[in-house]
Amino acid sequence: MGVFTYESEVVTAISPAKMLKACILDGDKLIPKIVPQAFKSVEYIEGNGEPGSIKKITFGEGSQFNYVMQKVEALDKENFVYSYSVIEGDALMNTLEKITYETKLEPSSAGGSICKTTSNYYTIGDFEITEEGIKAGKEKASGIFKAVEAYLLANPDAY
Repeated sequence: MGVFTYESEVVTAISPAKMLKACILDGDKLIPKIVPQAFKSVEYIEGNGEPGSIKKITFGEGSQFNYVMQKVEALDKENFVYSYSVIEGDALMNTLEKITYETKLEPSSAGGSICKTTSNYYTIGDFEITEEGIKAGKEKASGIFKAVEAYLLANPDAY
């Protein structure tokens, strides 16, 4: 098994507290509403969003994948940190044992926030993953993040 790590940053005009609430704490309800083509549904199999919870995400029409199961690993509301693992689903493509994500929202000097994400891809056997193989998924995630930002800018009293 190998591990491939990928780091990314996205800058937003929204504060860390608002982004945490919209994307993470309320994201299971908000994201399917504002980006229905991304997520069709989110249902909890175990728990309610706290560490140890397991949820099933069914992707929307046009996605190359059907579903994933995610396990919430950590949630630090005070420091705006959230981590989870993809533990099952066709996004693992029978070549990955799991994928872990850690997202940190940090205040930016411009008044918004910087979203820093570290992804670890745990491969099965000697399968090797490349950065190009990850970019398409990262672009979709960035698009969802930007859609939430646009929603919050258009609805400043929503959160």
